[in-house]
Amino acid sequence: MTTTVTEQTQDVRVRVARGWYGAIAVVVAIALVIQIVLILTGGQDANSGSNATGPIGTRLVRLFSFFTIQSNLFVLATSIALMLNVHRDGKVWRVLRMDALLGIIITGLVYETVLARLVDPQGWALVATIGFHYIAPWATLIGWLIFGPRPRISWMTTLLVFIWPVLWLVYTFIHGAVTGWYPYPFLDVTEIGLTASILNSLVVLAIGIVLAIILTVIDHRLPSLVRGRAEDVRE
Repeated sequence: MTTTVTEQTQDVRVRVARGWYGAIAVVVAIALVIQIVLILTGGQDANSGSNATGPIGTRLVRLFSFFTIQSNLFVLATSIALMLNVHRDGKVWRVLRMDALLGIIITGLVYETVLARLVDPQGWALVATIGFHYIAPWATLIGWLIFGPRPRISWMTTLLVFIWPVLWLVYTFIHGAVTGWYPYPFLDVTEIGLTASILNSLVVLAIGIVLAIILTVIDHRLPSLVRGRAEDVRE
């Protein structure tokens, strides 16, 4: 009888978790569609606060060059996967899931502390901003803290997570050197110089490292409503 009740409780938790991740996916998808339509029609970019200009191809390349958009894409993909199978696992999956979690937390923190005062989204751009910068970051973090599943993150996973952010920084500086366009003011070499841009990058990267360590420790120690297996994690 006890086993049956426990299984039923876990089934309920799984259904709630799948609903939570499904809701996140819907929010991010709506925000992304809104932003793409605005970009294609010359509307406001929720990331920069300015209206989209230039050829359509350039607008789209710039849109998907934002760390905000890339981190939200990670969240969208992993949330859909968790909605379909909350117990999903695998070495590559763990890195992608951690990238989504860490990237979207950085997106929320950097927007709130640095970028929010520099942009003034209006209308549909404001709707996209709320989805990208407020709902997605904190709903993803809350969902992970409550539902997990855990444990999932090894220290090797934590190390591999930084492949994407480092590649993004390399791409950003190369793309900026070629086109003169940078996604964020604190990385804009043309405005603040290369040294300041690199220092700002290192500060954000250092914050990311601290956050990754904290998330890894939490993953090892904090139980979740959707359980993983202790033997899932290998150091």
